[in-house]
Order: sequence, then C-alpha cells, then structure tokens
Amino acid sequence: MIRLAAVALLASVALPASLLAQSQNPAPQNSRPQPVPFVDTVPAARDVPYPGTIGLEIDATNIRQGIFVAKETIPVAEAGHTVLLYPKWLPGKHAPRGELEKLVDLVVRGNGKVIPWVRDTVDTFAFHLDVPAGVKTLDVSLKFASATQPNQGRVVMTPNMLSLQFNSMSLYPAGYFTRQIPIKATVTYPAGWTAATALRGKVSGSTYSYDVTDYDTLVDSPVLAGRYGKTWALSPRVNLNIYADKPEELNARPEQIDAYKRAVAQSVKNFGAEHYDHYDFLQAITEELGGIGLEHHRSTEISSPLGFFAEWDSKASSRNVVTHEYAHSWDGKFRRGADLWTPDFRVPMRDSLLWVYEGQTQFWGYVLAARGGLVSKQDTLDELAIIAASLDTAPGRQWRPLIDTTNDPIISARGAKGWVSNQRSEDYYNEGLLVWMEVDSLLRQLSGGKKSIDDFAKAFFGLTDGDWGEVTYTFDDVVSTLNGIQSYDWATLLRSRLYDTETGAPLGGFERNGYRLTYTDQPSSAVKAAEKARKNSDFTYSLGMQAGADGTLSSVVWNGLAYKQGLTIGDQIVAVNGRAFSGDVLKGAVAEAKTGKPPLQLLVKSGTEVRTVALDYHGGLRYPHFEKIGTGEGGLDRLLTAK
Repeated sequence: MIRLAAVALLASVALPASLLAQSQNPAPQNSRPQPVPFVDTVPAARDVPYPGTIGLEIDATNIRQGIFVAKETIPVAEAGHTVLLYPKWLPGKHAPRGELEKLVDLVVRGNGKVIPWVRDTVDTFAFHLDVPAGVKTLDVSLKFASATQPNQGRVVMTPNMLSLQFNSMSLYPAGYFTRQIPIKATVTYPAGWTAATALRGKVSGSTYSYDVTDYDTLVDSPVLAGRYGKTWALSPRVNLNIYADKPEELNARPEQIDAYKRAVAQSVKNFGAEHYDHYDFLQAITEELGGIGLEHHRSTEISSPLGFFAEWDSKASSRNVVTHEYAHSWDGKFRRGADLWTPDFRVPMRDSLLWVYEGQTQFWGYVLAARGGLVSKQDTLDELAIIAASLDTAPGRQWRPLIDTTNDPIISARGAKGWVSNQRSEDYYNEGLLVWMEVDSLLRQLSGGKKSIDDFAKAFFGLTDGDWGEVTYTFDDVVSTLNGIQSYDWATLLRSRLYDTETGAPLGGFERNGYRLTYTDQPSSAVKAAEKARKNSDFTYSLGMQAGADGTLSSVVWNGLAYKQGLTIGDQIVAVNGRAFSGDVLKGAVAEAKTGKPPLQLLVKSGTEVRTVALDYHGGLRYPHFEKIGTGEGGLDRLLTAK
C-alpha cells in the first residue's frame, strides 16, 4: 500500500522540461569493450627426458658490485617456437619469489647470430624465441645484478662472502619436468676463496666444476663461499660448513661442535632414516650478508649473528634455526604436501599444508635442539612461552583462521606489517607448533604414555633410508597415519584447529603435557636476549607495545592499551613522567604505577606533533613463562629429553 501510494504521488508531479527531454531522448550507451582472452602458449611440463645436457658457467668474482655473469649452452630440442623460463615459484619460499627484476643483459644466440626474444605478457618469467632451422645449441648470456643494499632485496655478495642460488642466474626450457633436465654447472669464485654446497665435483684453483645433475637438484643446491671458512664433520653423512666476516668468528669450542653432533644424532634417531646421500649445513656468521634460513633436501642456508660462538650463552634463540632447517630434510623436502609439489618452477604452489610442512618443523626445531643440547631445556621453555603468549593475546585469531595464514607468503611476500597482531602473518609456523603439541599430548594421554609424536615422526617421515626423492601427502594421509598410531577423531580436531576462529590460543597441549602459561614481573633469559638483539624494550603484555632504544615504537598491539590511546608504530616516546625516555625509565615507571594511582604520562612525538598521552595502567611489568603443573615428569619434560 505504501509503495503504491508513493508511485501515484510521483506520477502526479510534472517533470521539469530538461528531465522530460532526457527521458524522451536517452543518451547513447557508453562504450563497453570485451576482454581479450588469455592464450597460454608456454608448453606444459611433461615427465620426459630433455634431449641433451645444459652447460652453465658462472663468474662470481665481481664482489665489489655484486654482479654475477652467466653463460648457458642449451641443446635445442627442436627448431621453431621455443620458450625459456626463469624460475618463479621457489621451494621454501612458498611463493613466486624469483628475482626477475635483477636479470639483465639477456642475449640469446644460435650459430653466432642473435635470436630475438619476446617476454610473455601474461607470465613475465617466460621468454619466447623462434629458433631457426639448423641451430643445434642456444648460447645464452645474462647477468644477475644482485642487491647491493638491503632495500633492494637480500644482499648475497660481499667482499668476504657470497651466497649463490643457481635459480637466480639461469634459464631452463619449458615443456619438461625440471627433474628431467640434465645440467652441468661450473663456477669461478674469487681467488683464494673456498665454496661449500651439496653438489660434488672437481676443483681447479678457484674454479669448481660440479658433476652433472638435474635442474631441480641444481636449484635445490645453493653455494656458500667465502674468504674465511671452516668445515666440521658432524656424522659420516653430515658436514657443518661455516663462513664468517672475520676469521675469529670461526673459533668454535669442541663442546659447541659436539652440541651440533648430538642434534644431528637425535634428529636421525627421531625420524628413523636419512633422506640424503650426504648433507651440508651452510652457515654464515655475518652482519654483511643478508639474513636467511632456507631449507634444501641435502643442505640448508642459515645466517647467524656475529659472536655466535663467542657469546654462545646469550645467542640461544639463534640456534633453533639449525635443527628447524635440518628437520625440513624430512618434513617439507622428502614428505611434501601434494598441492605444494610442482613439476617445474612455473606451476603455482598451493600452501594449504604448510601447518605440517612448517608447523611441525617448527615444533621439531625446538624439540630436537633441546634433545641435542644445542639449546638448554629452560631456554626452550622460555622461547615456547613467548610463542604461546604472543598467540594467546593476538586479536587476529578472532577473525582469521589458522588455515588462511598459509596463504600469507603469497599475499604479503613476507613484507612488513603495521598491525601484525590483528593482520596475522605466517602463523602456521608457531600456531602449527601449538597444534602439534596438542597432538603429542593426546597421543600420550590416550595411549597411557605408550605413544607420542615420536611414533608419528617415524611412521610419516622415516620410510626408506637414503631416498631423497619426494613423497607427497594429503590431509587424509596425516589423519590416517595418526589413527594408525592411536585411534581418535583426529580429522575433527585438526579441522577445528585449522578452520575455527576463537579468543585465546589452543594451549591445551602444553597443559596436558604438564605446563601452564603464566606471567611474572621478571623477564626470562629469552626475553632479555630478544630485547638485546632487537635493541628494544618489550611491554607487549603490559602496555601493549615495544619501544626501541630511542623510544620509537616498533610494535603496537591491536586493541591493547597503547592502541586505545592512539599510539602507532613510528611514534616516539620522548619522556616518561617528566623524565627523558629510556627503556629502564619506562620499566621503572610501570613498576611504580602498580602501587600508585596516577596514570603514566608519556610525552609522545608523532611526526611534527608532540602530545601527552596518559596510560592508566597499574598491572606492573608482565613477561610470559611456563609454570610446571604438579610434580614429577610430564609429557613436555619427556618430549625435551634426549633419546
């Protein structure tokens, strides 16, 4: 009735002349184009042998400008349309992270004549060529202009050290599984340098001629080279290769190397097999080379801070990466999510199972470091408490489920975030750890202490010793293996942890295993080490922020106390209660406010504006710890004990 009345009223009103004219002579319709369809002219990868062996020669001697010079000889499969690809989707990066922008001076020749190339307009990592009849080999020359400053990407070449990734300075022919493309690489390093890699071959002076391998293995076998290096044998099949900015950084004590040896032995015992013919740790102790922690099947790349050996007791947090990356040889490289495995470096990766690939590896990284004595049990508990607390107080868990964070490597490309507590990041690492702690605790409880996650490790990751191919798996495979160890509704539990949102982190695994999260006014050694390394003061669980040495806020917790007062990253605390800022001054003020009524008065500079911010907080300093429940040995105690 109301609608009909309104229509009648409008009909009774005379239209203005201009509107009446428009209604009688409507304007012509706007132009509306149709899309040009995408036509993929890049050949799909086939699991057939490539006819011939690619030769790759790299000159890595320009350490001043960071420019690698590469020459490839690629046998021609057939004349006509040919596509060469630059690696795009990189294993371990979980995203399209190939540094194509640094590829320069690309020229292709056949029989001495330049063959023009055209970049694909859809897949810009693909280069199309028309190879003339009679050309048997493509001679490709290119340069990789690596980053010379951190804002250009990871610095991989310095006057004393270099990190060489073959994917950055080579092309490969489209149409073949990369494991089916033979290649022989030769690299010339600066005079007097040595180089370490999982590849094997012959050395003549500063030139290393590596044995023929397949392109997939080549990309998975980076090189760490430098002026100052040393190698230790950790087992008959595992070497530790360390390079440093300064020779004195290589002065490891025997007991420190023994801790590496025990960590390797505990890892092999845990998984029950080794999935490599040999394994090389490639560790850089540096402040010049860009940071990295990247797994490979037969090696791993690790960056550690200066003083790694000399300041061993205060560098515990930097050692967990050793066992984390090593565990990836089993979890991630040998066993790999079925939707993550790809036949070449062009097919997109799908990261849905990273909560196993990275989450369980994060779990094993802490556990195996403790079992081997690479990190003490107490330091491990302190590190785990920081992880638990950060997730337990993160508001982002209320809207974004864990499974969605597996997309983060693609969404954010590991870039900086302003509100990480709410945006979330790659939480499949640490929250994945919590999930696997819960799995372990349930296995122990349901089996009366007869089973644990160690049984899952052997059943799922052990398999055939020496096999360094890949065995893929699905969600159902994970559930099936767990049920083979201990019957339970694992599928429902895991789906709940992956897809549900909630307030507070899933800490039941720790509590079932004998520890509860608590807070005191005393920072743990792990918190102190983190503050020292980051040069900041941590008030995350009190004021909801972290402040650098000059008072600049490096973190603000979404919906925390500082957030509610309008503070944000980049704001600078100039003074606290009328005193010039320092971390100790603010800590003292927070402690004093616990017994007083006046709010904290912060003088804050935001850009050119200076204002006073009152923080009405009286809870004192708060730092996370794990507190033992009851007496006797609990599940977590047994989990962290050497086998």
